[in-house]
Amino acid sequence: MADNDTQRLMIKVARLYHTHGVRQTEIAKRLQISQSRVSRLLAQAEEASIVRTVVAVPQHIHAELEEQIEARYGLSEVHVVDTVSHDESEVNKDLAHTMASLLYELAFEVKTIAFTSWSKTLRLMVDALLPLRTRGEYVVETLGDLGPPELQHDAARSTQQFATLTGAQPVFLRTPGVVPSREIKELLIARDPYVRMAMEMLDSIDIALVGIGTCERDPELRSGDNFFTDEQFEHVRERGAVGEVCLHFIDAEGNPIDSELEDLVVGVTLDQLRNARHRWAVAGGERKHQAVRAAVAGGWVDTLVTDAGTAAFLLGEPAGAPADAAQAAARTAP
Repeated sequence: MADNDTQRLMIKVARLYHTHGVRQTEIAKRLQISQSRVSRLLAQAEEASIVRTVVAVPQHIHAELEEQIEARYGLSEVHVVDTVSHDESEVNKDLAHTMASLLYELAFEVKTIAFTSWSKTLRLMVDALLPLRTRGEYVVETLGDLGPPELQHDAARSTQQFATLTGAQPVFLRTPGVVPSREIKELLIARDPYVRMAMEMLDSIDIALVGIGTCERDPELRSGDNFFTDEQFEHVRERGAVGEVCLHFIDAEGNPIDSELEDLVVGVTLDQLRNARHRWAVAGGERKHQAVRAAVAGGWVDTLVTDAGTAAFLLGEPAGAPADAAQAAARTAP
């Protein structure tokens, strides 16, 4: 059988099993193939990412911890996750899959979803998502392009994919996310009607999927490459910045840092974020502890998905205590 024929058969088997709930024995009879081949085709469909699996995390495993954070910071909802390790990349994967699972359980209709496509964790979330019951009319990028073309392409792909999963129309910000001067920013917006349209749509956000970052350059990005320079990061740190929300720098209490860097960002403004009906963030890991605390303290987030170590930090507990407790339970389980 040719490769295309094999792929078509793989998709048909995957749809019968995962979408229509047909048992493997019945699929084998219907398609006149062996049950062992059905099993192999299902396994190949997962390997080829035709079928993607999201681990559905039961909510409120850390109910008391979540309630304490909600009460202390005035958040609407907090979801705390036990991660498989303290490695940052592993933490991001666990948080992304948890956010994907939570979004999959929701079902409502909104007009405008603001999406931070440059966030690595949110891009991982999109990769893990299944088609959603939540429907949107527009998915609008919160920030212009950052870094080299390959990263810009990856961000645009995530925006397109997320829009497709919500039945929405993607709205891209095809302009540098950080520019050299305020004059260049004003000129770009004035001359590009599509940029102006996207910026205006951010005035009426129903749900903002917010990015939270530290006050240091991301390893994926070069200094000054549609991004801030190392010297600019040092400048805002000297002014008290501990993190950023959608590239707006904030201090430990979540107050915006008064800096000329504000005028260099082409994307969602602090006023637009503040006026969004809902602001969801998925962030964690030891490197982001202070940034996450600043974001929730300043009211820039109302729903948070984070790891147990960050949750403990938010409550002033010893770092890693809840996460280590889960590992200890696993070691002592019969």
